[in-house]
Amino acid sequence: MSVIQQLVTIALAAVTNFITRWLPFQLFTHSKNNRQEPAPFIKGLGAFLPPAIMTMLVVYCYRNLNFVHVNQSLPELLAGLVTVGVHLWQRKMFLSLTLGTLCYILLVNFVF
Repeated sequence: MSVIQQLVTIALAAVTNFITRWLPFQLFTHSKNNRQEPAPFIKGLGAFLPPAIMTMLVVYCYRNLNFVHVNQSLPELLAGLVTVGVHLWQRKMFLSLTLGTLCYILLVNFVF
């Protein structure tokens, strides 16, 4: 590739990146009292999607549990219970996910 082709490629990538970040704000916002606010549809998605995504992640993580051999599925279940317990106790997502992951790693490497 020549230098001109490289510069054109970089410019096209930059413009494409800018447009993909700018366009949703132009399409999905509306003016209200001289303020830009998200459309009601977007606010609804903001309320609905986080629990839906977490539910999908839980189903994905537990999809291959083997209940016949308890030793193989017990670390996942215990780490999941730790995650839920810490989250109900502290209401801090980062802390609960970190402690649940740490619990799973410790159980798999040192207990089971």
